[in-house]
Amino acid sequence: MDETGQQLGIMPTREALRLAQEKGLDLVKVAPDAKPPVCRIMDFGRYKYEQSKREREARKKQKIITVKEIRIRPTIDEHDYEVKLRNMRRFLADGDKVKVTVRFRGRQMTHTEAGRDLLVKMADQLKDLGIVEREPRLEGTQMIMILAPRPEEKGGK
Repeated sequence: MDETGQQLGIMPTREALRLAQEKGLDLVKVAPDAKPPVCRIMDFGRYKYEQSKREREARKKQKIITVKEIRIRPTIDEHDYEVKLRNMRRFLADGDKVKVTVRFRGRQMTHTEAGRDLLVKMADQLKDLGIVEREPRLEGTQMIMILAPRPEEKGGK
């Protein structure tokens, strides 16, 4: 292909290189895996610049998701619970995942269902903003649950 996108047909590599040199451009393999390989006559420096520009634009549009952690105890007070819940709402609204960790100490390990109930209650209160990505699971002396922000619906509203 030439610089305008015109098909030049199948030709020997030497002839294609000669055509490119006559126009003061480079011969670039666009699809090296194709049979025969597809080459294009173009300014390679400009091509690399435009490609990096496209990659930068794509990176700008990507959303980096971070995981925020909230640590609580199974005997958390009501006001402290509300503060943690408010923070979780803010994290989920910002598009971050939330890892909720309930830490058990000593004899609390015999009552792990209290921690599970607490996590289920939190997930229920946050179901409008987030979905449970990982169900509450006991790992050693702590129970962990991960909430992810709800995917936004496209169009409609």
